[in-house]
Amino acid sequence: MPESPTGLSPELDRLCIDAVRVLSMDAVQQAKSGHPGTPMALAPLGYLLWTQHMKHNPGNPGWLNRDRFVLSVGHASMLIYSLLHLTGYDLAKDEIVDFRQWGSRTPGHPELGHTPGVETTTGPLGQGVANSVGMALAERWLAARFNRPGHEVVDHYTYAVCSDGDLMEGISHEVAEMAGHQQLGKLIWIFDDNRITIEGGTDLSTATDQADRFRGYQWHVLHVGDGTDLAALNEALDAARAETGRPTLIITRTRIGEGSPNKVDHHSAHGAPLGEDEVKATKANLGYPSQEPFFVDPDALAEWRKAAERGRELEEAWDAGFEAYRGEHHALAEELTHMMAGELPGGWDEEIEDFTNVDKTDATRSWSGKVLQTVASRVPNLIGGSADLGSSNKTDIVGGGDLSVDTPDGRVIHFGIREHGMGGVLNGLALHGGIRPFGGTFLIFSDYMRPSIRLASLMGLPVTYVFTHDSIGLGEDGPTHQPIEQVMSLRAISGLMDMRPADAAETAVAWRLAMERTDGPTWLSLTRQGVVPLDRTRFASAEGARKGAYVLAEASGAAPDLILIASGSEVGLALEAQEALEAEGTPARVVSMPSWYLFGQQDQAYRDGVLPPDVRARVAVEAGSTFGWARWIGDAGVAVGIDHFGASAPAETLYERFGVTREEVVSAARTSLAGMSVRAQRA
Repeated sequence: MPESPTGLSPELDRLCIDAVRVLSMDAVQQAKSGHPGTPMALAPLGYLLWTQHMKHNPGNPGWLNRDRFVLSVGHASMLIYSLLHLTGYDLAKDEIVDFRQWGSRTPGHPELGHTPGVETTTGPLGQGVANSVGMALAERWLAARFNRPGHEVVDHYTYAVCSDGDLMEGISHEVAEMAGHQQLGKLIWIFDDNRITIEGGTDLSTATDQADRFRGYQWHVLHVGDGTDLAALNEALDAARAETGRPTLIITRTRIGEGSPNKVDHHSAHGAPLGEDEVKATKANLGYPSQEPFFVDPDALAEWRKAAERGRELEEAWDAGFEAYRGEHHALAEELTHMMAGELPGGWDEEIEDFTNVDKTDATRSWSGKVLQTVASRVPNLIGGSADLGSSNKTDIVGGGDLSVDTPDGRVIHFGIREHGMGGVLNGLALHGGIRPFGGTFLIFSDYMRPSIRLASLMGLPVTYVFTHDSIGLGEDGPTHQPIEQVMSLRAISGLMDMRPADAAETAVAWRLAMERTDGPTWLSLTRQGVVPLDRTRFASAEGARKGAYVLAEASGAAPDLILIASGSEVGLALEAQEALEAEGTPARVVSMPSWYLFGQQDQAYRDGVLPPDVRARVAVEAGSTFGWARWIGDAGVAVGIDHFGASAPAETLYERFGVTREEVVSAARTSLAGMSVRAQRA
């Protein structure tokens, strides 16, 4: 028998592998929920990858030059939890026992920041593989910028384990095609080809030849016919790393529930505990030395824990190399350190104009493009692009160069018409570290990337989304392209910062806020049409936008009887309505509210100062859904907006036909004031 790639006896290899199977099925059984079958099938791969191939240090999960591991098949979370525990990460056995319980570090699906060693939050299938493409792209960009002859300070691989479900999801097509086009040679996907889904065999829903599919993407494709064959797995992993000109897909034929005498190869092993009797039968079938729940043989654990010592040695060697690099390339070493820490360069925003006195009508997308160029000139790791809409979104960095296989240090990413993939790749760029990513498309197409946006918010990633053409103001393209509910829908995502600026000055503040933010994503809602220029020598400073909402124009001569609240392109309408109301003798305050998220974070005293509780007559105006405005205008307020789809016509016609006009705002103000009068009489 040929020697094991681990150098251990077959018996000890088996004990190490079976430790993963036992921990996984015991944890799922204890929790009375979970997915035991896939971790049991992938135990040999996990063992070999994490102890022999992957460069990682359990004592320092954040080591800069570690290989990245993504469990895209997130429901198989007990695989990664077992690997983390066994190799010596800060994940105690008690956490395995408390799988899926309140307060444990082992949630049902892996979560970034919750469990040491977890690189990304996965569970929604396809998202993990998308993240892995961003990680590999980040590695190549940083390597191109910082590596020098004799100093490969950024040099690591990205591994992703994926399932039939991952490859069925459409996002996998988008990002796999992109990875092949980019020739990401340090990206390795391992496809768990167990041919089982929840409902039964995969032949119920697919007959795709994944090997042919990925060859069409220009990937390097390898096969392992038996997922328990350590030698074959080892050979495939070696061959994958040796191929530097293409990403690699290793198709590994496995049997779900491997080791279970009655549920192997059956969909019942996918998403439910095996059952107490079957757990016992499986341990007996494996020849496992104990029926005790969560038992790991001491000799096996000792072998697993050697990964920690190996990781320490790898990082120490890298540290020594980095110090030598610092001695020869001090400025580069400092820049890399600051980038990986998420720090912005000193004076990064000094050249951003404040736009206090603008007399030119222009779209906020155009102002955004101007600010972006200024920021990009001072923040070299600001990288991004658009879903084939760069000239419309104004997201191309002038002089930044295309990020491609020929120019791996370029800064303009051509995502193609792949919004969902773009969202997942942006998350991967942010997850890797060292990159400040942004991506643009029309606001209406944010629907395509919503799952990735939600995960960016869940993970607290500093991703910036540039969404233009943000209302019926885009005009003739019609209802297929005109956002109605999108603004409110995105505002509903927890932790996602909205910025719908009214003019050039607020747009500059919006970009400052997006760049300053390190604990979550930000989206900019920008117009196609020109907006009314606001003379900031007359109106309040746009710095008020930092608080989400502020008094832009105060009522003249007296406390307001009415408050007009608007965002973005409709702030100009509110100011026009204020002028008309003041002419009638109605003191009216105009509040610009670019960010519900930020205003909601202010203390009650500030919010009451902007929206005094005793001024209940209020009108909100925004060219989109009125859903949700009651939060700010109360039961006496009136919202002017659009609660139906748009139409194809010039923007001016649409605003008039749909009643988003000065006259309609004035009428709504009268309605709100009349309602308050009736209430006062009844009182």
